[in-house]
Amino acid sequence: MTHTITNIEIPGVRKCASGKVREMFDLGDAILIVVTDRISAYDSVMPTGIPEKGRVLNLLSDFWFRHLRPITSHHVMATDTAFIVDWIARCGGSVSPVLKTALAGRSLLAVKVDVLPVECVVRGYLAGSLWSEYCAAGGPEKGAVIHELALPPGLTESDRLPQPVFTPATKAESGHDINIGMRELSAIVGAAVAERLADVSVRAYSRAAQVAIERGVIIADTKFEFGFHDGTLTLADEALTPDSSRFWDAASYAPGAGQASFDKQYLRDWLVRSGWNKEPPAPALPDEVVQGTSARYVEAYERLTGHPLP
Repeated sequence: MTHTITNIEIPGVRKCASGKVREMFDLGDAILIVVTDRISAYDSVMPTGIPEKGRVLNLLSDFWFRHLRPITSHHVMATDTAFIVDWIARCGGSVSPVLKTALAGRSLLAVKVDVLPVECVVRGYLAGSLWSEYCAAGGPEKGAVIHELALPPGLTESDRLPQPVFTPATKAESGHDINIGMRELSAIVGAAVAERLADVSVRAYSRAAQVAIERGVIIADTKFEFGFHDGTLTLADEALTPDSSRFWDAASYAPGAGQASFDKQYLRDWLVRSGWNKEPPAPALPDEVVQGTSARYVEAYERLTGHPLP
């Protein structure tokens, strides 16, 4: 099996946070974000890493941050490994040749952002939790208003929506994020910021969707995280990766059912078939699932960027 990196430590540098996938280190005026090969599903981190996953997420995010710069500021300072290693050294850290190799392609030096406590979700197609809520509200027969969003009757799973819709969610410390409407979002971040988040999120999604469809990929939905840096609304975390988005093959798209995707849905489907009860600990993943998931992540990168994974 291809080597995976599921943990990173940098001697002499304080790790300030460790998420399901990312490790974050305090480098003075900047934050170093290192994307591991860990993968989570149903709110549990799998004990088995996915080869190339961390590099795909980091390099694909960097690709999208560059494309979205005319629409929104972002937190990226650098992704060049030599520059990052030099910054680490100036902050008192020690990077061995082995560690430098581990950091390559999966590291991002970012400005410090005060991240808002909400997920900015944009949907171009009826899938996932919105499809579930639409069905639960009787939407297919009579239409439904879900979190202030009016959806007409007669829609089927994976239908393209008349226009992209903004469906924010709260961030859950554990369990699933909770979908909310604009009134609830305004109560959390203020009305003016809520309107800016909705506008920028939809424009960023629309720009990315245009780029993707030209390369045969549908972005069914995605989620962004924003915060403020020196008073400027700033896109942070990741952008339009297989972890934060649904990517479908445009050539095989057929509404009326779920779609094959270039993301971790393949893993989720295997977990359901395995009989796992979705409670920790998660099961070890067989080689075919590991390699199949890795292949889908790499394909997403290569199709969207038009370049092989370096």
